[in-house]
Amino acid sequence: MLHVTKSFLPEIKEYISLLEKVWANGQLTNDGPLVLELERKLAEFLEVEHFLYVSNGTIALQLAIKALALEGDVITTPFSYCATTTSLIWEHCNPIFADISPTSLTCERTQIERVLTNGTKGILTTHVYGNCADLIDQEKLAYDNQIPIIYDGAHAFGVRHQGKSIFNYGTISTCSFHATKIFHTIEGGAVITKDKALADKIRGIRSFGHKGDHYFAAGINGKNSEFHAAMGLVNLNHFPQIMAHRKYASELYEAHLPEVIECLAWNIDNSRNYSYFPVIFPSEESLIKTLRTLNNAQIFPRRYFYPALNEMPYLTYQSCPIAEDIAKRIVCLPLSAEISSEDILRICSIISTAL
Repeated sequence: MLHVTKSFLPEIKEYISLLEKVWANGQLTNDGPLVLELERKLAEFLEVEHFLYVSNGTIALQLAIKALALEGDVITTPFSYCATTTSLIWEHCNPIFADISPTSLTCERTQIERVLTNGTKGILTTHVYGNCADLIDQEKLAYDNQIPIIYDGAHAFGVRHQGKSIFNYGTISTCSFHATKIFHTIEGGAVITKDKALADKIRGIRSFGHKGDHYFAAGINGKNSEFHAAMGLVNLNHFPQIMAHRKYASELYEAHLPEVIECLAWNIDNSRNYSYFPVIFPSEESLIKTLRTLNNAQIFPRRYFYPALNEMPYLTYQSCPIAEDIAKRIVCLPLSAEISSEDILRICSIISTAL
Protein backbone atom coordinates (compact mmCIF):
# COMPACT_ATOMS: atom_id res chain seq x y z
CA MET A 1 0.00 0.00 0.00
CA LEU A 2 1.06 3.56 -0.68
CA HIS A 3 -0.38 6.15 1.72
CA VAL A 4 -0.43 9.94 1.61
CA THR A 5 2.67 9.99 3.77
CA LYS A 6 5.11 7.69 5.52
CA SER A 7 6.78 8.65 8.77
CA PHE A 8 10.54 8.94 8.54
CA LEU A 9 12.40 6.57 10.86
CA PRO A 10 16.17 6.78 11.30
CA GLU A 11 18.39 3.78 11.89
CA ILE A 12 17.27 2.37 15.22
CA LYS A 13 20.81 2.38 16.58
CA GLU A 14 20.88 6.18 16.27
CA TYR A 15 17.76 6.43 18.43
CA ILE A 16 18.97 3.86 20.94
CA SER A 17 22.23 5.73 21.44
CA LEU A 18 20.21 8.65 22.87
CA LEU A 19 17.89 6.39 24.85
CA GLU A 20 20.95 5.04 26.63
CA LYS A 21 21.50 8.57 27.95
CA VAL A 22 17.94 8.58 29.29
CA TRP A 23 18.58 5.30 31.11
CA ALA A 24 21.86 6.67 32.47
CA ASN A 25 20.42 9.83 34.01
CA GLY A 26 16.97 8.47 34.88
CA GLN A 27 15.05 11.64 33.93
CA LEU A 28 12.16 10.87 31.59
CA THR A 29 10.30 14.19 31.45
CA ASN A 30 9.97 17.63 33.15
CA ASP A 31 12.50 19.53 31.00
CA GLY A 32 15.10 16.81 30.83
CA PRO A 33 18.48 17.36 29.16
CA LEU A 34 17.37 16.05 25.75
CA VAL A 35 14.32 18.31 25.72
CA LEU A 36 16.47 21.32 26.57
CA GLU A 37 19.01 20.33 23.93
CA LEU A 38 16.30 19.96 21.31
CA GLU A 39 14.81 23.35 22.18
CA ARG A 40 18.23 24.98 21.85
CA LYS A 41 19.11 23.25 18.57
CA LEU A 42 15.75 23.94 16.96
CA ALA A 43 15.89 27.62 17.98
CA GLU A 44 19.33 27.83 16.34
CA PHE A 45 18.28 25.88 13.25
CA LEU A 46 15.16 27.99 12.74
CA GLU A 47 16.86 31.24 13.76
CA VAL A 48 14.16 32.22 16.25
CA GLU A 49 14.43 33.86 19.65
CA HIS A 50 12.09 32.04 22.03
CA PHE A 51 11.25 28.43 21.20
CA LEU A 52 9.16 26.23 23.50
CA TYR A 53 8.82 22.52 22.83
CA VAL A 54 5.36 21.17 23.72
CA SER A 55 3.43 17.92 23.57
CA ASN A 56 1.66 18.54 20.23
CA GLY A 57 0.63 21.19 17.75
CA THR A 58 -2.89 21.53 19.12
CA ILE A 59 -1.65 22.26 22.63
CA ALA A 60 0.70 24.80 21.03
CA LEU A 61 -2.30 26.67 19.63
CA GLN A 62 -4.23 26.46 22.90
CA LEU A 63 -1.24 27.75 24.87
CA ALA A 64 -0.90 30.66 22.43
CA ILE A 65 -4.58 31.56 22.73
CA LYS A 66 -4.50 31.24 26.52
CA ALA A 67 -1.30 33.27 26.91
CA LEU A 68 -2.80 36.10 24.86
CA ALA A 69 -6.02 35.93 26.93
CA LEU A 70 -8.13 35.84 23.78
CA GLU A 71 -11.88 35.78 24.23
CA GLY A 72 -14.74 36.58 21.87
CA ASP A 73 -14.41 36.91 18.10
CA VAL A 74 -11.18 35.67 16.51
CA ILE A 75 -10.79 35.78 12.74
CA THR A 76 -9.55 32.48 11.35
CA THR A 77 -9.33 30.38 8.22
CA PRO A 78 -11.91 27.89 6.92
CA PHE A 79 -9.15 25.96 5.13
CA SER A 80 -6.94 24.16 7.64
CA TYR A 81 -6.92 21.08 9.82
CA CYS A 82 -9.76 21.01 12.34
CA ALA A 83 -7.38 21.75 15.26
CA THR A 84 -7.06 25.36 14.12
CA THR A 85 -10.77 25.92 14.74
CA THR A 86 -11.29 23.55 17.67
CA SER A 87 -8.43 25.16 19.60
CA LEU A 88 -10.38 28.41 19.49
CA ILE A 89 -13.58 26.69 20.56
CA TRP A 90 -11.85 24.88 23.46
CA GLU A 91 -10.51 28.24 24.64
CA HIS A 92 -14.00 29.80 24.49
CA CYS A 93 -13.39 31.96 21.43
CA ASN A 94 -15.81 32.50 18.58
CA PRO A 95 -14.32 31.60 15.17
CA ILE A 96 -15.05 34.18 12.49
CA PHE A 97 -14.11 32.80 9.09
CA ALA A 98 -12.34 34.85 6.44
CA ASP A 99 -12.41 33.22 3.01
CA ILE A 100 -9.19 32.23 1.24
CA SER A 101 -7.31 33.13 -1.91
CA PRO A 102 -8.22 30.70 -4.75
CA THR A 103 -4.54 30.38 -5.71
CA SER A 104 -2.47 30.45 -2.49
CA LEU A 105 -5.32 28.91 -0.41
CA THR A 106 -4.39 31.19 2.49
CA CYS A 107 -6.25 34.05 4.15
CA GLU A 108 -4.89 37.36 2.89
CA ARG A 109 -5.36 40.85 4.24
CA THR A 110 -8.27 41.67 1.93
CA GLN A 111 -10.28 38.66 3.13
CA ILE A 112 -9.46 39.37 6.78
CA GLU A 113 -10.52 43.02 6.47
CA ARG A 114 -13.94 41.99 5.14
CA VAL A 115 -14.85 40.34 8.45
CA LEU A 116 -12.89 42.61 10.80
CA THR A 117 -15.06 44.53 13.29
CA ASN A 118 -14.62 46.57 16.44
CA GLY A 119 -15.34 43.35 18.32
CA THR A 120 -12.46 41.39 16.79
CA LYS A 121 -10.04 40.27 19.51
CA GLY A 122 -7.40 38.50 17.44
CA ILE A 123 -6.44 36.70 14.23
CA LEU A 124 -5.44 33.04 13.83
CA THR A 125 -4.60 31.91 10.30
CA THR A 126 -2.64 29.03 8.78
CA HIS A 127 0.43 28.71 6.57
CA VAL A 128 -1.34 26.19 4.34
CA TYR A 129 0.97 23.30 3.36
CA GLY A 130 3.79 25.67 4.38
CA ASN A 131 2.56 28.38 2.00
CA CYS A 132 1.78 31.81 3.39
CA ALA A 133 -0.07 34.94 2.42
CA ASP A 134 0.87 38.64 2.63
CA LEU A 135 2.38 38.45 6.11
CA ILE A 136 3.71 42.02 6.23
CA ASP A 137 0.31 43.46 5.29
CA GLN A 138 -1.45 41.19 7.78
CA GLU A 139 0.88 42.20 10.59
CA LYS A 140 0.30 45.88 9.80
CA LEU A 141 -3.45 45.29 9.90
CA ALA A 142 -3.15 43.58 13.29
CA TYR A 143 -0.88 46.35 14.61
CA ASP A 144 -3.18 49.14 13.40
CA ASN A 145 -6.12 47.46 15.13
CA GLN A 146 -4.11 46.64 18.26
CA ILE A 147 -4.92 42.93 18.14
CA PRO A 148 -2.54 39.93 18.27
CA ILE A 149 -2.02 37.59 15.35
CA ILE A 150 -1.23 33.89 15.70
CA TYR A 151 0.09 31.87 12.78
CA ASP A 152 -0.61 28.13 12.70
CA GLY A 153 2.58 26.91 11.06
CA ALA A 154 1.94 23.20 11.56
CA HIS A 155 3.24 22.49 8.04
CA ALA A 156 5.88 25.21 7.86
CA PHE A 157 8.99 23.74 9.49
CA GLY A 158 12.08 25.12 7.79
CA VAL A 159 10.17 27.57 5.57
CA ARG A 160 11.63 31.06 5.14
CA HIS A 161 9.71 34.20 4.15
CA GLN A 162 11.60 37.14 2.72
CA GLY A 163 14.83 35.54 3.85
CA LYS A 164 13.97 34.84 7.48
CA SER A 165 12.20 32.06 9.33
CA ILE A 166 8.45 32.13 8.80
CA PHE A 167 8.15 31.61 12.56
CA ASN A 168 9.53 35.11 13.15
CA TYR A 169 6.22 36.54 11.98
CA GLY A 170 3.15 37.10 14.09
CA THR A 171 2.71 37.69 17.80
CA ILE A 172 3.05 33.93 18.20
CA SER A 173 3.70 31.15 15.69
CA THR A 174 3.14 27.46 16.28
CA CYS A 175 4.35 24.26 14.66
CA SER A 176 3.50 20.56 14.75
CA PHE A 177 6.01 17.72 15.02
CA HIS A 178 3.49 14.92 14.60
CA ALA A 179 4.80 11.70 13.08
CA THR A 180 3.32 12.60 9.67
CA LYS A 181 5.21 15.90 9.45
CA ILE A 182 8.38 16.56 7.43
CA PHE A 183 10.24 16.92 10.74
CA HIS A 184 8.77 14.92 13.59
CA THR A 185 9.33 13.92 17.18
CA ILE A 186 6.65 11.19 17.02
CA GLU A 187 4.28 13.56 18.83
CA GLY A 188 5.19 17.15 19.54
CA GLY A 189 4.87 20.79 18.68
CA ALA A 190 6.28 24.22 19.39
CA VAL A 191 5.33 27.74 20.37
CA ILE A 192 7.58 30.47 19.01
CA THR A 193 7.58 34.19 19.81
CA LYS A 194 9.86 37.23 19.79
CA ASP A 195 8.32 38.46 23.06
CA LYS A 196 10.34 37.27 26.08
CA ALA A 197 7.60 38.08 28.59
CA LEU A 198 5.10 36.11 26.53
CA ALA A 199 7.54 33.20 26.23
CA ASP A 200 8.07 33.18 30.01
CA LYS A 201 4.31 33.15 30.55
CA ILE A 202 3.83 30.22 28.16
CA ARG A 203 6.72 28.34 29.75
CA GLY A 204 4.92 28.58 33.07
CA ILE A 205 1.43 27.59 31.97
CA ARG A 206 2.92 24.74 29.90
CA SER A 207 3.88 23.09 33.20
CA PHE A 208 0.68 23.27 35.29
CA GLY A 209 1.24 26.94 36.06
CA HIS A 210 3.86 26.45 38.70
CA LYS A 211 7.49 27.37 39.16
CA GLY A 212 9.21 25.13 41.67
CA ASP A 213 6.65 24.54 44.40
CA HIS A 214 4.87 27.86 43.85
CA TYR A 215 1.72 28.09 41.71
CA PHE A 216 1.10 31.35 39.90
CA ALA A 217 -1.44 30.46 37.17
CA ALA A 218 -4.04 27.91 36.12
CA GLY A 219 -1.85 25.95 33.74
CA ILE A 220 -1.98 22.74 31.77
CA ASN A 221 0.39 19.87 31.09
CA GLY A 222 1.87 20.73 27.72
CA LYS A 223 5.35 19.31 28.34
CA ASN A 224 7.04 16.64 26.24
CA SER A 225 9.29 13.71 27.13
CA GLU A 226 12.91 12.73 26.68
CA PHE A 227 11.84 9.90 24.35
CA HIS A 228 10.17 12.30 21.94
CA ALA A 229 13.05 14.75 22.14
CA ALA A 230 15.49 11.94 21.32
CA MET A 231 13.64 11.22 18.08
CA GLY A 232 13.71 14.91 17.24
CA LEU A 233 17.43 15.22 17.83
CA VAL A 234 18.12 12.28 15.53
CA ASN A 235 15.69 13.41 12.82
CA LEU A 236 17.07 16.93 12.78
CA ASN A 237 20.37 15.50 11.51
CA HIS A 238 18.53 13.93 8.58
CA PHE A 239 16.33 16.91 7.70
CA PRO A 240 18.38 18.19 4.72
CA GLN A 241 18.26 14.77 3.04
CA ILE A 242 14.55 14.35 3.84
CA MET A 243 13.68 17.69 2.26
CA ALA A 244 15.95 17.10 -0.76
CA HIS A 245 14.19 13.84 -1.65
CA ARG A 246 10.75 15.37 -1.18
CA LYS A 247 11.78 18.27 -3.43
CA TYR A 248 12.87 15.81 -6.11
CA ALA A 249 9.62 13.87 -5.78
CA SER A 250 7.49 17.04 -5.94
CA GLU A 251 9.24 18.24 -9.08
CA LEU A 252 8.73 14.83 -10.68
CA TYR A 253 5.01 15.07 -9.95
CA GLU A 254 4.87 18.56 -11.43
CA ALA A 255 6.57 17.39 -14.62
CA HIS A 256 4.26 14.41 -15.24
CA LEU A 257 0.78 15.31 -13.98
CA PRO A 258 -1.79 16.15 -16.67
CA GLU A 259 -2.28 19.87 -17.37
CA VAL A 260 -5.88 19.77 -16.15
CA ILE A 261 -4.58 19.27 -12.61
CA GLU A 262 -3.78 22.54 -10.80
CA CYS A 263 -0.91 22.91 -8.34
CA LEU A 264 -0.68 25.41 -5.54
CA ALA A 265 0.52 28.94 -6.34
CA TRP A 266 3.45 29.29 -3.97
CA ASN A 267 4.25 32.71 -2.52
CA ILE A 268 7.28 34.00 -4.42
CA ASP A 269 8.69 35.41 -1.16
CA ASN A 270 8.64 31.93 0.40
CA SER A 271 11.01 29.02 0.32
CA ARG A 272 9.31 25.60 0.15
CA ASN A 273 9.81 22.67 2.47
CA TYR A 274 7.83 20.15 0.34
CA SER A 275 5.81 18.99 3.32
CA TYR A 276 2.82 17.99 1.17
CA PHE A 277 1.93 17.72 -2.50
CA PRO A 278 -1.61 19.12 -2.91
CA VAL A 279 -3.34 19.11 -6.29
CA ILE A 280 -6.67 20.59 -7.34
CA PHE A 281 -8.99 18.67 -9.67
CA PRO A 282 -11.35 20.32 -12.16
CA SER A 283 -14.40 19.04 -10.25
CA GLU A 284 -15.32 16.99 -7.21
CA GLU A 285 -16.67 14.30 -9.52
CA SER A 286 -13.30 13.91 -11.27
CA LEU A 287 -11.56 13.84 -7.89
CA ILE A 288 -13.81 11.08 -6.53
CA LYS A 289 -13.48 9.03 -9.72
CA THR A 290 -9.68 9.33 -9.64
CA LEU A 291 -9.46 8.48 -5.93
CA ARG A 292 -11.52 5.35 -6.52
CA THR A 293 -9.14 4.28 -9.30
CA LEU A 294 -6.06 4.98 -7.16
CA ASN A 295 -7.53 3.15 -4.18
CA ASN A 296 -8.18 0.11 -6.38
CA ALA A 297 -4.43 0.16 -7.09
CA GLN A 298 -3.70 0.28 -3.32
CA ILE A 299 -2.74 3.97 -3.47
CA PHE A 300 -4.35 6.17 -0.83
CA PRO A 301 -4.08 9.96 -1.21
CA ARG A 302 -6.00 12.10 1.29
CA ARG A 303 -8.66 14.76 0.88
CA TYR A 304 -6.75 17.23 3.00
CA PHE A 305 -8.45 19.54 3.97
CA TYR A 306 -12.02 18.38 3.65
CA PRO A 307 -14.60 19.60 4.43
CA ALA A 308 -14.08 23.35 4.82
CA LEU A 309 -14.08 24.18 8.53
CA ASN A 310 -16.95 26.66 8.25
CA GLU A 311 -19.12 23.69 7.26
CA MET A 312 -18.37 21.65 10.39
CA PRO A 313 -21.63 20.39 11.97
CA TYR A 314 -20.83 21.80 15.43
CA LEU A 315 -20.60 25.38 14.13
CA THR A 316 -23.10 27.92 12.87
CA TYR A 317 -22.55 28.11 9.13
CA GLN A 318 -20.67 31.12 7.72
CA SER A 319 -20.38 31.38 3.93
CA CYS A 320 -16.87 30.96 2.49
CA PRO A 321 -17.49 29.95 -1.14
CA ILE A 322 -13.86 29.76 -2.25
CA ALA A 323 -12.79 27.53 0.65
CA GLU A 324 -15.86 25.35 0.19
CA ASP A 325 -15.13 24.89 -3.51
CA ILE A 326 -11.41 24.18 -3.05
CA ALA A 327 -12.06 21.71 -0.21
CA LYS A 328 -14.24 19.65 -2.55
CA ARG A 329 -11.57 19.50 -5.29
CA ILE A 330 -8.22 19.20 -3.50
CA VAL A 331 -6.26 16.11 -2.52
CA CYS A 332 -2.73 15.49 -1.25
CA LEU A 333 -0.84 12.87 -3.24
CA PRO A 334 1.58 10.41 -1.60
CA LEU A 335 4.86 12.06 -0.62
CA SER A 336 7.60 10.93 1.73
CA ALA A 337 11.35 10.76 2.17
CA GLU A 338 11.29 7.28 0.60
CA ILE A 339 8.76 7.42 -2.23
CA SER A 340 10.25 6.06 -5.44
CA SER A 341 10.29 7.59 -8.92
CA GLU A 342 8.47 4.51 -10.18
CA ASP A 343 5.61 5.03 -7.74
CA ILE A 344 5.28 8.70 -8.65
CA LEU A 345 5.17 7.93 -12.37
CA ARG A 346 2.61 5.17 -11.73
CA ILE A 347 0.41 7.59 -9.78
CA CYS A 348 0.64 10.19 -12.55
CA SER A 349 -0.23 7.58 -15.16
CA ILE A 350 -3.29 6.39 -13.20
CA ILE A 351 -4.50 9.98 -12.75
CA SER A 352 -4.09 10.71 -16.47
CA THR A 353 -6.04 7.57 -17.38
CA ALA A 354 -8.81 8.26 -14.85
CA LEU A 355 -9.32 11.77 -16.16
